[in-house]
Amino acid sequence: MHILRMTVLSVYAPVVSLTVLDECVDPLVSQLYASSFLASSRYNFLYSANFAKLYGTSGWSPSPRDRQPWLQIDLKRKYRIQAIATQGTFNSYDWVTKYTLLYGDRPDAWTPYIMKGGNSTMPGNWNYYQVKRNVFHYAFTAKHIRLLPLSWNTENGGKIGVRLELFGCPYDSYVMQMNGDDSVSYMFPGKRFRTLQDHFALNFKTLEQDGLLLHSEGVQGDIFTLELKKGRLVLTIGLGSSTVNQVDGRTRMSVGNILDDQHWHYVTIKRHGRQVNLTVDAHTETAVCNGEFTYIDLDTQLYVGGVIEPNLPHLPEIPNFRGCLENVFINGINIIKMTQDQEPEIRIPLQKKMHYACRDILWKPMTFAGPDNYLQVPGFFRKPRMFVKFKFRSWDYTGLLMFTRFADDLGALELGLSEGQVNVTLFQPGKKKLQFAAGYRLNDGFWHTVDVTARDNLLSITIDEEEGSPLKITNPFTVRTGDRYFFGGCPKTNNTIRKCETKLNNFHGCMQQIFIDNEPVDIDIILQRRWGRYTELLLGTCGITDRCTPNPCEHEGRCIQSWDDFICLCENTGYKGEVCHMSDKAWTVVEHDRMVATKVTGSTVDRPYVGEVHYWNASWDEVTALANTSMYCEQWIDYSCYKSRLLNAPNGRPYSFWIGRNNESHEYWGGAFRESGKCGCAINQTCTDARFHCNCDADYRQWYSDKGYLMWKDHLPVRKVVVGDTNRTGSEAHFSLGPMRCHGDRSIWNTVSFTKPTYIEFPTLRPGGSIDISFQFKTYRPHGVFLENSDDWLRNFIRIELNTTQNLVFIFMVGDGILNVTLRSPVPLNDNEWHFVQAELNVKLARIKVDYQPWAVRRFPGQTFVTMKFTHPLLVGAANRTLWPFLGCLRALRINGVTLDLEGKANEEQGIRRNCTGQCLNATIPCRNAAQCIEGYAAYTCDCGNTAFDGFYCHKDIGAYFEIGSWLRYNIRKKPTTNEEWWANWLDPHYHNFSLGYNDTSDEIEFSFSTFQTPAVLLYISSFLQDYMAVILKKDGTLDMRYRLGLITHKYQLSFRNLADGFPHYVNITRHNRTIRTQVDYMEPIVEKITLVEDGRFDSPKNIFLGRVMEVGEIDYEIQRHNSPGLVGCISGVRYNIYAPLKTLFRPNETEPPVTVQGFVSESNCGAFPPVHGYVPWEADPWFTTIDYNYIHDDLGLFWLTAHFNNFS
Repeated sequence: MHILRMTVLSVYAPVVSLTVLDECVDPLVSQLYASSFLASSRYNFLYSANFAKLYGTSGWSPSPRDRQPWLQIDLKRKYRIQAIATQGTFNSYDWVTKYTLLYGDRPDAWTPYIMKGGNSTMPGNWNYYQVKRNVFHYAFTAKHIRLLPLSWNTENGGKIGVRLELFGCPYDSYVMQMNGDDSVSYMFPGKRFRTLQDHFALNFKTLEQDGLLLHSEGVQGDIFTLELKKGRLVLTIGLGSSTVNQVDGRTRMSVGNILDDQHWHYVTIKRHGRQVNLTVDAHTETAVCNGEFTYIDLDTQLYVGGVIEPNLPHLPEIPNFRGCLENVFINGINIIKMTQDQEPEIRIPLQKKMHYACRDILWKPMTFAGPDNYLQVPGFFRKPRMFVKFKFRSWDYTGLLMFTRFADDLGALELGLSEGQVNVTLFQPGKKKLQFAAGYRLNDGFWHTVDVTARDNLLSITIDEEEGSPLKITNPFTVRTGDRYFFGGCPKTNNTIRKCETKLNNFHGCMQQIFIDNEPVDIDIILQRRWGRYTELLLGTCGITDRCTPNPCEHEGRCIQSWDDFICLCENTGYKGEVCHMSDKAWTVVEHDRMVATKVTGSTVDRPYVGEVHYWNASWDEVTALANTSMYCEQWIDYSCYKSRLLNAPNGRPYSFWIGRNNESHEYWGGAFRESGKCGCAINQTCTDARFHCNCDADYRQWYSDKGYLMWKDHLPVRKVVVGDTNRTGSEAHFSLGPMRCHGDRSIWNTVSFTKPTYIEFPTLRPGGSIDISFQFKTYRPHGVFLENSDDWLRNFIRIELNTTQNLVFIFMVGDGILNVTLRSPVPLNDNEWHFVQAELNVKLARIKVDYQPWAVRRFPGQTFVTMKFTHPLLVGAANRTLWPFLGCLRALRINGVTLDLEGKANEEQGIRRNCTGQCLNATIPCRNAAQCIEGYAAYTCDCGNTAFDGFYCHKDIGAYFEIGSWLRYNIRKKPTTNEEWWANWLDPHYHNFSLGYNDTSDEIEFSFSTFQTPAVLLYISSFLQDYMAVILKKDGTLDMRYRLGLITHKYQLSFRNLADGFPHYVNITRHNRTIRTQVDYMEPIVEKITLVEDGRFDSPKNIFLGRVMEVGEIDYEIQRHNSPGLVGCISGVRYNIYAPLKTLFRPNETEPPVTVQGFVSESNCGAFPPVHGYVPWEADPWFTTIDYNYIHDDLGLFWLTAHFNNFS
């Protein structure tokens, strides 16, 4: 078990300006002459390359037949370039939407500009006139620029159209060629170099993986060494070591990869005291030097490009640098210029002549970058010997390197990359193919040489020119060379006799220095004379990038890459997700003093050993509170035994047990269900003796153990462990207890409710390249924005919103236009229930989910770059200042693992309230008559469905006036209760279970009446059996109630005064089991008890009668005596459990309501309650029509009026 202790750093950081330096933004293209522009083709004269200037009256467009168009600009000198701006062709439908930019010092050697994340695709325009400006994340130097259009507008006949401008400033270049046998030494003034801070800078390009760039040492153990090692830049710096304190002051830093690509790389080293920043191109690593010293003390000299001294041609194990150096500055001192000027501080060992120009090797690499890429070149036909040699570099595991078919149908030879090896396959007609492999881990991104020679009965392959160990295959076969060779893949149109056939994928990577039959292949001449073919190749450059440097996988996840993608392996990191960004679980761990095994002997059941557990760094109340508020907790428990029983005791009392949170003993062990009396082996059926539920209960004279996690959270943490069977001869037990580990929070998690259109501001997010968001919400609104963060112009933003009742949308613009991920829920999300939302965005994908529904995922293509550079504050509850406001509750908002303090931003005046409380809690006029308040946060509504009333507050009485002889019948059920229904209700006899309408142990009855006439049966409820309930107005005006449950009819006096006075009177009757509570008007309630002899259930209610009883069958004599002439008067607000007969009659919500009326029954409120006039929200006010309506609701605010006006405009 590992315990992680960490400090969580906020995702917020101060705003840093990323604007281009003002002193290096000169326009570079507008001042050029036409001769500086070159293109692969042109549409016609009016679309020539020299018209490709920003704000020009035309633009460049290539020929429609141009398979690989490009636009090239010669800047005439070297510049430091900071940005590019593009437009489409003037007044047209021609513009480029995506492009790649190449740059270089020569027009035949190119370097692709690579954005962050390994993306070489730059965003272009969306119309012809607006300027799209791309600021480079690191400045580069170049004399020549080439633009390659990748996609363009095709609507309305659109085609490629480009106008552009570059921004930068002149760059003075001082270069020096290093050949590995030369070196330059800068002699320190006074032969000593002692500084607190330094700034070193240099540029280099090379084809070598290893080489020394800078080196110096001091007698006190100080050292400064900058070197290339396996294509990576490594800095070793030491400010001094201490032999007394045994401190090694050396610090080693590494940055970059595959830097042996013959492209310029820009290195900067900045140091202040022990703080060191090492930068290559745009990648910076920071370190703090070991030791306690802050000054660096170097002696005599600093070597540049290598170390050459008498009897020392180079440093041990570090070869001298071979390549070109440019602008080597040491704290502002230009070393190369001093060398050119032969300054006395410069020493050149062996007095060699230095060369101040780069001797570029005229290599012509090519990049295989498309899904169907291939290169076809000619060969000498029918020669008895075959020689093929080439170099390649790639990240892919598989791909076709080379294929050729022999003459005279003698077979074919295939070279393929498979699992990092070169697989050689020799096909022979009528024979089994020969296969063998050579090399190891050749897909590491470095250049590798493949040399194949073949003649009759012999084939030899050499990898990386290791002549001492070529792989040779001798087998009967015949070689006659074919006339064509295919590299990187096979063409799709492949109808020739000597066609290319393979089952391998296309190769993606770079190749160079191809030799066929010992003759170098000049790609330019072959293509110019049309001797060869190619598709989807990038000529003159190697566009390989290392997507794993810097490592995009967070929390030390392992990065594995291919040509255009990467994956992160997150095992053993504690995180998950595409870039190991999302925490599996944030565990809180509490340790104690019983984590080391405790030995127990001599204990008995009567006198057991009691091992108390003392938790560290937390009181018992704090540990208990942690378990109580967490979603999940666990604690490992281990009992090792030698003839010591655990749970199995003859009298049922366990030998050993543990005591939990509430001082209660628990007789189950780790891995078993709570209170099961078992151990984990009984659950897994792995116990040593199947007769027992624990391994230790077998009572063997050898060591066994019972162990596992205790996971019933309400019993944790463990307070004591009691051991009681170690007193027999040889008996012994050891127990240990793991730390308590908890995660999650089941409390209300920092909750606020938005009751007005408003928002909460938090500091601007600085998430880098990935972000994960989680929160919970509840609302009744059909839409609303949960959160948004953006820049000033909404060109870079993220937003999560409820778009419709069932659509949850994650919208973002983080590098390649506005995109979104939409989760379509099968159920409404505005049901005013809590819903859990999770969202994630990184360079691989964007996804969102709600509750337990599947993720909605949008995967990004390879070479995608995600940049989240926001400038506005994070808004919670709205977007862009009250646009689509959210009304409802939010809680547990976490961004990149950090919980945002919502409650700390609560402001009642602004409409942000602590906890999830809306208008229902403090309603000005609450819902009447037990109606349910439906929370609207900005307002509320009353659900009158289960009441006998109507109106906004369920305050409007629904009553009826009954003339003489009139009556109403409401049908509760049409048939008696079945036995199955009776048993179902008997098993679940909840007092609120009125939905089935039978076998009720509870009744709720309420109504109002007014009359001058007596007698009358005001309300009568019949059943399919003999049970009934009646409220009778007797001749003297007093009120009685009759209950028959089973065999006995019980009589209750509700009122002793005359109620037939024409005034409204309110009656409420509630029964729960055998307790009856009655109340008339506002008198004191009367509580009666039904005797135990009587049944406590009202079996199978059938009908409700108002006015008179017209039931079929036998009716009690007392009911008959008061049934004529019936009610003459008014009755209102009638409700029996969930049934409201008068509301069903006058406010029906079904086609055939179960109501029968005889005689004259008319609607009336009966004067039972005075009308209530109160605030009604404009959304529910039927009289509120437009903004011009004279009455304005003062508490709605200006925003709502504006929103209402906009909706109608």
